[in-house]
Amino acid sequence: MTSLSRHLPLVVLLSSLAAMTPAQAQEFKAGFVNTDRVFREANSAKAAQTKLEQEFAKREKELVDQGNTLKSATEKFERDAPTMTEGQRTARQRVLADQDRDFQRKRREFQEDLSSRKSEELATVLERANKVVKQVAEAEKYDVILQEAVYINPKLDITDKVIKAMNGASGNGK
Repeated sequence: MTSLSRHLPLVVLLSSLAAMTPAQAQEFKAGFVNTDRVFREANSAKAAQTKLEQEFAKREKELVDQGNTLKSATEKFERDAPTMTEGQRTARQRVLADQDRDFQRKRREFQEDLSSRKSEELATVLERANKVVKQVAEAEKYDVILQEAVYINPKLDITDKVIKAMNGASGNGK
């Protein structure tokens, strides 16, 4: 295969681009949406955060209480250990170790459950945001909307439009 035939598609593309008039080149319309801002500022994202806080508040309080109880029991053991018999110390250490394992397991399960639910809620918000982005893109005739970029000119940022559309279309934040 010759060098020219291997690069023929690239040559055709570059030739086509070079043949475009300045007016045609300016017809391309791009935009950018900052999804982190959408997750922070859209009403549906705020509602999801509140929902998660309410859903996990009881379990979080129980974990904090269990952690405080374990800490107090450990401190009491450290104070009492010098006056205990070897058998009493061993038995108390075993009880404290079991309680600590139970606490660590519950804390890990809590974190896993919270992370899973957070992912579910963010996926719902992102799905809604993507629908709104598509509506804005179609209504305003964008050729491409990017959600991640190393650099973006602020004039291309349409995040405010998307957040306003999400908030306005939802009415109650959902």
